[in-house]
Amino acid sequence: MEISLFTDLQNIDSDNPGTWPKSVKIFMTIVVMIFTLGLGWYVFVDDELIALQNAEDEERKLRTSFASKQRLAASLPAYRLQLAEMEVQLATMLKKLPAGHETPGLLDDITFVATAAGLSIASITWSDEIEKEFYTELPLDINVEGDYHQFGKFVASVADLPRIVSLHDFTISTIKTGGLQLKIVAKTYRYKEDSQ
Repeated sequence: MEISLFTDLQNIDSDNPGTWPKSVKIFMTIVVMIFTLGLGWYVFVDDELIALQNAEDEERKLRTSFASKQRLAASLPAYRLQLAEMEVQLATMLKKLPAGHETPGLLDDITFVATAAGLSIASITWSDEIEKEFYTELPLDINVEGDYHQFGKFVASVADLPRIVSLHDFTISTIKTGGLQLKIVAKTYRYKEDSQ
């Protein structure tokens, strides 16, 4: 049959399709139908399938976005409550930062804490202020003499002060009298009102 179809295809008269053998007519009809279906698929359906796929992708994105926004909307009261709590905490923390007129009092507090710990004060001096984006660092260079236990009591007492004070860059060395010397930088912070 295949040889016959091949032979029939070689011997057809292209100008007179009515005289073609039945097998050639069926074959050509199938070829034309396949070509027409393929062309119709390409022209009409393929673009629509691509558009459908794009629409389904967009729908998935929108559903994901909607679900995310819906979760946020459902959590809005909790977020507002959390924001109010954070504002209270911020106000509490800001109260622990000294105002400009309170820094001499802080110097007095640290002097008192040092002497209460039994330390001998060699020097306590303010260094230059260091400006940051939201706050100003106020470093205080402290040089005291005593023993390890007194140093520990001093550090613990500074941590108990009602104001925020952090200790940095400490060195302990022996001195000529046989005791120990502690050099440490205590930093407190002042909030910048105009940084909001």
